[in-house]
Amino acid sequence: MNTVSIVGVGLIGGSFALALRKGGFAGRILGVSSPKSLEAALRKGVIDQGLLLEQAVPKSDLIYLAQPIGHILDVLPRVAQLAKPLSLVTDAGSTKGVIVSRAENLFRDSGAVFLGGHPMAGKAERGVEAAEAELFQGATYVLTPANGKLPTVDTVGEFCIWLEKFGAEAVIMDPAEHDRLVAFTSHLPQMVSTALASLVLQEMRSPHSWKVAGGGLRDTTRLARSAYDLWRDICMTNTCNIEQALTWYIQKLEHLRENLRDRALEEEFKRGARFATELQKKIENVT
Repeated sequence: MNTVSIVGVGLIGGSFALALRKGGFAGRILGVSSPKSLEAALRKGVIDQGLLLEQAVPKSDLIYLAQPIGHILDVLPRVAQLAKPLSLVTDAGSTKGVIVSRAENLFRDSGAVFLGGHPMAGKAERGVEAAEAELFQGATYVLTPANGKLPTVDTVGEFCIWLEKFGAEAVIMDPAEHDRLVAFTSHLPQMVSTALASLVLQEMRSPHSWKVAGGGLRDTTRLARSAYDLWRDICMTNTCNIEQALTWYIQKLEHLRENLRDRALEEEFKRGARFATELQKKIENVT
């Protein structure tokens, strides 16, 4: 790859560009984004040049779509028309079914190749100013080819080599299975944190209320600070899976409520502790 276009130069797109640079990429990195983001990206050395989509995509061997899901879906038709033969178009959207399905139709008669992707990495801050080359270090990077197999073109193989250089672990997954799993591991935690924070806020009726809110509440409501504009698209493109996850979670809460005085509650505490301990071990092994 000699030229890469980052469409959406924010936290993820900017970090991808910086990771390329740190990994030894010597080609040109073009940015397609808002004037403010491009200015910040140029100042930080994230990109070499800011261009319009129509100017950048035809020149690129890799087109990396790092926008919110709705914007990715909007820009896909134009990218499919502009991308040169054998170039790779990939995205970083956090739901995959709708994006991959749309791309499969659009790229069927295109000489370019599309490969869905989802880097399981991020941070609380947003924007290219928060971008860092190490963001993908130790992270899972899910690849979701439409037919379950990676396309056999050189740009895909090179892209996977770069992910390895980033320190990320590439995992190939069916788009539908990805969306089902992240509904539980990512989307449900967000909904739970948001609901908890919204509920507790109703009870904080006096200044003294905040004095009995400690670290446990802070930790469990951390995700509630997430921006709605990002989660709106996630909820709209993974609705059925999130509904299922919420239904089962509500059933679990009702089970806890019904057993507050019963030993069945102890078993739920044990099951929860086993999972939390195992998750912590796996995170520590990665980092």
